This record gives sequence, C-alpha cells and structure tokens, in this order.
Amino acid sequence: MSSTRPGAESGRRRVVLTGFGVISSIGIGAAEFTESLRKGRSGVSPISVFDVEGFAHGNGCEVKGFEPEQWITRTPVQELGRASRFAVAAARMAVQDAGLDPEVLAGQRGLVSVGTTDGESFELDQLVAAELADGPENMDPEIVRRVSAARLSTTIAQELGLSDIEAPTIATACSAGNYAIGYGFDAVSSGEVDFALCGGADAMCRKTFTGFYRLGTIAPEFCQPFDADRKGILTGEGAGVLVLESLESALARNAVIYAEVLGYGLNCDAYHQVAPKGDSVAECMRIALDNAGVKPQEVDLISAHGTGTKANDITEAGAIREVFAEDTPRTISLKSMLGHTMGAASALGAIACGLAITHGFIPPTINHRRTDPECDIDCVPNEAVDADLRIVQNNGLAFGGNNSIVILGKYEGSAA
Repeated sequence: MSSTRPGAESGRRRVVLTGFGVISSIGIGAAEFTESLRKGRSGVSPISVFDVEGFAHGNGCEVKGFEPEQWITRTPVQELGRASRFAVAAARMAVQDAGLDPEVLAGQRGLVSVGTTDGESFELDQLVAAELADGPENMDPEIVRRVSAARLSTTIAQELGLSDIEAPTIATACSAGNYAIGYGFDAVSSGEVDFALCGGADAMCRKTFTGFYRLGTIAPEFCQPFDADRKGILTGEGAGVLVLESLESALARNAVIYAEVLGYGLNCDAYHQVAPKGDSVAECMRIALDNAGVKPQEVDLISAHGTGTKANDITEAGAIREVFAEDTPRTISLKSMLGHTMGAASALGAIACGLAITHGFIPPTINHRRTDPECDIDCVPNEAVDADLRIVQNNGLAFGGNNSIVILGKYEGSAA
C-alpha cells in the first residue's frame, strides 16, 4: 500500500509517528488515554474554570488532575497561559514517549507546529473582566504577557532548548491540529527538518462557550454525535502533540512506531461562517486519499469531526457516503467522550487513530441510542470493538470551510 503512494516514488522520505503527548478530560498521557478510549469514558463535568451563572446549562469537558510542574521544568509556569501549559506539557510528554533526548534534538533541524482555535482566550477573558471592573490601567501585566497565541509553539521550543527550529502557531480553528500535522509531514518528508512536534491545544473559555451557546448548539447534558436525539456540542479542552520523524530515523534508533503518516488533504471553501459544505468536505477527503495513494475501499475506519450538531453530522455523513459509497467504513466521533476540544480536536483524533492502529481496537461513539437515518453510518455505538486496522482517516472541519484530513497507516515493517 504505502510503496505505491506518491511520496515513495518521488524520493520523499516516509514519515512515522513515534511519540504521543496527551492532555485531555479522559486521561493524561498515552496509556491513560488509550484505556479511556477503549472503555468509552466520558469527560463531562460541570464547568468550573469560568462562571456559568445565568446560563440554562453549563456542562463541559474540563481537564482534571493536570499538574503542569510535572512536565514543565525550564519555563516558569506562571508565565504561561492555560493553553500554553497544555501544549508545552504535551510536547514534553511526546518527546519522552518517543524516547528522544531533548539535548540531541537541540542539535537537529526541527519544526514545532501547534494548531489552535482560541489561543489564550482564557487569559483574555480575565483581562476583559478586569477592564470592565477596574479600567484598563488596572489589568494584570503578567496576564497580558501570557496572551500571545504564538507562545503555544515558541514556548515548546524554549522549554525543550530547541534553537534550529521553526515554530508557527496555526489558527485554522477546529481543523488546526490536522493542519499542523500536514505541515510537519511535508517538512519531514522533504528532508527540510529532522523531526517535527505537531498537534493542537486549547483551553476552555467563556468567550467560546458563550458563542456556541448563543448559536443554540450547546447540549444540556452530554454530546450525542450521529444520534437522532442529539442536542449539540459540549466545549472541551486539552492538547495533543505528536512526534513525526522519518522512517529511517525511527529504525536507526529502534523506536516504537505507532503509525505511518500516509498523506493529508486541505481545502477552504469560505462557503459560510459556521455551516459546513458537503461537496467541499467530500473533495477534501478525495485530496487526502489521493495524496496518500489510498483507495476508498482500503480505509478501515474514519474518526469523524462529529460535533453532535445536526448541520455537521448530516453534512459530514453525507460527504463520507458520497466518497465511500458502499465501502463506507465504521465512522466514530471522539467528541462523544472528549467534547469539542477546538484546536486540539483533530490532533487528539490523530493520536486516537494511532493508538487504535497500534492496539487493534475501534473506540466507540458513546451516549448513543438511535442513529439518525440521515447519517446512515455505523458509528460503533457505546462499546469498543477489536479490529485489525491498516488505514485510518482522521477528519477535521472548521468554521469558514477550513477542512483538513489526515490519513494514517499501520507500519508493518516493510523496507524504508
């Protein structure tokens, strides 16, 4: 399969995933995240990180039990916003999981690419509250210094002591994690860099919760993607960072390989601020499959964007059926467990896909009672199933028609 894809014939290097860093409402670290995915755990709890008084309902998927000092050792934690803490800790975790020495990485060419929706809007919420209460002259300067979204990437480089590095933050909203992975894939496969740390991070904030609430898309209790009685999304938070390196590099150091990145696809239709466009989503899938050298019938699983809104679920399911027809594979939504983690969503999705390939199972879509006939997919309701997965597709869709799809494959020991 992988030997026939475009990169193999053009002399481009094969790219593999060798380390995962996970901060989520259902687990911290790859091992805990895997266990939660297999058991179908829910990350839902009443929101406590900001005031939800006055809202009719206020559940979300908060990160619990996170101790940033356990992972962030060189950078004063108080200098980092909540999202940057997630990103930096996940990056440190991913490097450790990959068995890499930061001192060795410091002597190599690298890329740090982190996607986000809100950046440090959690900190901005605090500044706006202070301005309204006491005037701008009384804003806390330490919080002001934390608000730059660029720090989600640059602080990872600083924390790990990386100097020969490019460190962009990619702000393509809810598809940004896949955008970041695609950027890393190109950089590693072309030989421009020796390694890439890619993913996404976001912290829950009042601004985004309020925005979705006013759109009428916040579910009162839990998220039910593809269910006939679904009522909307739950906002979530966290970070996912993946280590990308060439297959040659991974084999040379005898690294554990979770999966191979086969290719990706991006497009932006600018059709509507919030409504997805089915034709564009389908085209993005075709671009990704073509880039990966994969036929639709070879895909074993789709990790859908699957927000739990009628507009997204029906549109995305229709686009999947358009591309895959009678070969439509099982299609799950991790947001049933994680909520919508915004810029971290497709990064955590890619990690879940890699773990599913490695451990041979399909995570369930929980909270499921009855599939909406307009969706017409097998969403693996409520219980994980064992499966030998060779190729998995990870979908990321965002406001403004920013679509991104990443294709991962099982590494089976073929020649580099």
